[in-house]
Amino acid sequence: MRISARADYAVRAALELASSGGDGPLKAEAIADAQDIPHKFLESILNDMRRGGLVVSQRGGNGGYRLAKPADAISIADVIRVVEGPLVSVRGVRPPELSYSGPAESLLPLWIALRSNVRQILEGVSLADVASSRLPAGVAALADAPKAWVNP
Repeated sequence: MRISARADYAVRAALELASSGGDGPLKAEAIADAQDIPHKFLESILNDMRRGGLVVSQRGGNGGYRLAKPADAISIADVIRVVEGPLVSVRGVRPPELSYSGPAESLLPLWIALRSNVRQILEGVSLADVASSRLPAGVAALADAPKAWVNP
């Protein structure tokens, strides 16, 4: 699975908003500077997140962005879906829409299993979990596995 720069930036921006503690809206420039995200790219991402109902914007001198819901009600999957679409696709197609024949026939259940596991992890971790450095036990255990950090 590949996490695009757009998805990574969106999650990082959402985490900045989650960790702001409701101190009022954050300006895009402040988020961009804090996370070293190109400002113009971030503006586009924040607009997608606004249209997707994850953030709200406020105009004016005290304007900026804030989360539309509590951080514990927004999963990492929610953020990625808003800016990228489906979590798992094959050549841009959702797995249930694929069909294979012959020796490749069992690829479809493999892609479905992969999608199921990705969903389970990303839907089970909220912005609040990451912002507070408290990943769910199952996710932390996967990250702590000896081979998790080794590239084959």
